[in-house]
Formats: sequence, C-alpha cells, structure tokens
Amino acid sequence: MSKTDFTDLSALFINCTLKKSPNQSHTQGLIDVSIDIMEKEGLATESIRFVDYAIPYGVHPDMKEHGYGEDDWPEIYEKVMAADILVIGTPIWLGEKSSVSVKLIERLYGMSGNQNDKGQYIYYGKVGGCVVTGNEDGIKHCAMSILYAIQHLGYSIPPQADCGWIGEAGPGPSYMDKEANAFDNAFTNRNTTFMTYNLLHLARMMKDNGGYPKYGNSRKDWDDGTRWNFENPEYR
Repeated sequence: MSKTDFTDLSALFINCTLKKSPNQSHTQGLIDVSIDIMEKEGLATESIRFVDYAIPYGVHPDMKEHGYGEDDWPEIYEKVMAADILVIGTPIWLGEKSSVSVKLIERLYGMSGNQNDKGQYIYYGKVGGCVVTGNEDGIKHCAMSILYAIQHLGYSIPPQADCGWIGEAGPGPSYMDKEANAFDNAFTNRNTTFMTYNLLHLARMMKDNGGYPKYGNSRKDWDDGTRWNFENPEYR
C-alpha cells in the first residue's frame, strides 16, 4: 500500500466551545482524535479556542475601526490563511451549533471578498470540515449548517467531512465522561478517521494542483469584462 506524503500540509482547528481554557471541553476531546491522526501523518497542527480571544461581533476585517476597543480577529485570520485545512468544532445547544461558531463564521465571511493572486475569492484552494459533540440530537443539522457556510465562502468540502458524538437524548454524560464509553464508539471513531483522511487527501490534491484553475471563476477577470461561455439565453 503506497503512503501519501502529507508533511507539507498544515491544519487549524478552531474549537467553538463556550468554555474558556483551561476548562474541560468535550468538543476538544474529539478534536484531539483528529489532531492525533494528522500529527502521526506529519502535519503541523494548531488548535485554538475562539472564546479565549477578544473577538467582537461584526463582518469588518478589524472591528477596532468600528468602535470596539479590542479585536483579536486579525491574528486569527493570519492563522486561517496559513493553514491548508480548517476544522470547526462545536457543541450542540438546543439542537444548533454554538453561538461562538456563528460568530466565527461571520468573521470568516467578513474576509471572503478578498482575492488571491488569481483573482479568486480568498479561501479558494483551502479545505474545511467540522467536529460536533453533545448529549442531544443535532450532529447532521449542525454539520449541514457549518459546511454549507464555509463552502459558500470558498472552502472545498471533501466527502464525509464531519464527525461527531452524542449521548442518549436528554441530560447525561458527555464525550469525555468515563461513563459515556464514547472513546469506544465505533461509529464516531470511524467517521472521525474518514473525515480526517478525506481532509488530508483533498488538501493534498489542492496543494499539488495549486488550487483551482482561474478559468471561469476569477472575480478579477469577471470585473475586467471576461465572461467565458456565459450568455443569458433571453438575449440571444
């Protein structure tokens, strides 16, 4: 079996837990499974908690210019842009992704009009996935929302780009609680592994091919008047 070299790739995991460090985060527990796989494949990884930073609401690149005293988003954005892979982790609250993850997506959205050197939107060529944990239903619902949002911003999503763990309906043990037996959950372990390797494979393909060709998708070329094969049939 041939082994693919992933050692020149990097991944950023942003945990959108409501808990500041060093409080235990069950979402971080599952994130760490994916990180462990990536690091064994030689990737440089970084994991941060969004709530550990001063991040105002807003969709401007630096909210200090819009009346806020602090904004650590420019620092986070540098990490986002340096990484080939972005994985967003979230707990489930009332069946939804956390409010922290919504803020992250809004701040990502605020930069999405920037362009790369091909004139494409700035996240083209980067790969995204998500990790979801909770003790109530909602993994697929949260994943659907997160993955749609980041692909709309320009991220590429591989097959099965989400993983998660939930316990029994209602109050009960969470992922890292011993009584949950979550570490031995075959479904979660398989999906986490598949997600991780699918992120790696797509990121490998993106890097090897220099992202997407700019034919048909360059905002710069469109603004300069290029229309490729576009023609509105109503005006033929």
